[in-house]
Amino acid sequence: MAQSVGIKDVARAAGVSVGTVSNVINRPDSVATETRARVQSAIDRLGYVRSESARQLRAGRSRIMGLLVLDMGNPFFVDVARGAERAARDAGLGVMVCNSAQHVSEEAEYLALFAEQRVRGVLLTPTDATGRNIASFRRHGIPFVLVDRVAEGATECSVSVDDVAGGALAVHHLVEGGHRSIAYVSGPPGLNQVRDRRTGALNALAEAGLPPDVLREVPTERLDVAAGRDAGARLLGLADRPTAVFCANDLLALGVLQAMYAAGVTVPDDLAIVGYDDIEFAAAAAVPLTSVRQPAVTMGALAAELLLEETEARDGAAPHQHRRVVLQPELVVRRSSLTPR
Repeated sequence: MAQSVGIKDVARAAGVSVGTVSNVINRPDSVATETRARVQSAIDRLGYVRSESARQLRAGRSRIMGLLVLDMGNPFFVDVARGAERAARDAGLGVMVCNSAQHVSEEAEYLALFAEQRVRGVLLTPTDATGRNIASFRRHGIPFVLVDRVAEGATECSVSVDDVAGGALAVHHLVEGGHRSIAYVSGPPGLNQVRDRRTGALNALAEAGLPPDVLREVPTERLDVAAGRDAGARLLGLADRPTAVFCANDLLALGVLQAMYAAGVTVPDDLAIVGYDDIEFAAAAAVPLTSVRQPAVTMGALAAELLLEETEARDGAAPHQHRRVVLQPELVVRRSSLTPR
């Protein structure tokens, strides 16, 4: 198990006293330039972060669990947070919820904050496709569980939904409705969820004996309503407009629906739309939205329970084995996709 780096480790590596390291951190102007540079080099090399919660740690373990999600403006992640908070509260813990806003730099800053606060553990939906942020955070020895993302190695647990199956459900439904020209309004290509849903869509086409060019991708930089409206405007500008759209999440789908409504395009008669997540607003839309449902609350609760199991194992309880929990999605059919072709 990785050990947290302390101020004594930095002092030993830099060949100075603990007091000198403390001065570099708290009163850098009081330390000679050469010494300060040597200490800072040791800090950077060892990955040391100051613990603002040291007093709490001396009294016992941290009672805070970190949760870092892609977008708290998306009701899907609000539901994930609800599930995690419920499980954490049952264990006597609180949850520090942070929002990376799909920015790699903000993700790195929040992970550094979690390390500084020495949280009990972290639930993380990563946005950094390179994995560098996770690799850096792993050095601190704080357990974490990936949420809405499958762990690629055996070094952590994960709770996710089978997005390949979800993408297949959406497009199989559209193909069954007679559609042979389908757009996939996607999101940032670095997100595994976006790629997996596209893979599932292509699988559904192959199973139906249709060529992959039946699916045309309309990329977006973000996964929000504004990006969906922009994608809808691009669809409206096509001479050979598709008859159906599958969106990587419900916020994109609601944006496409808004663009169609503003242009006088009838949904579902002129354009069928399927979203993903089945957020609360999907059923309440002007045209109720067909969507692939993810069990978001369950996902958050299971992830928190896995994290608690791991932290208890580190305290000497029963051994912990990392697990990948993959939940199954469900297609919820509503009016936005119900039209005969």
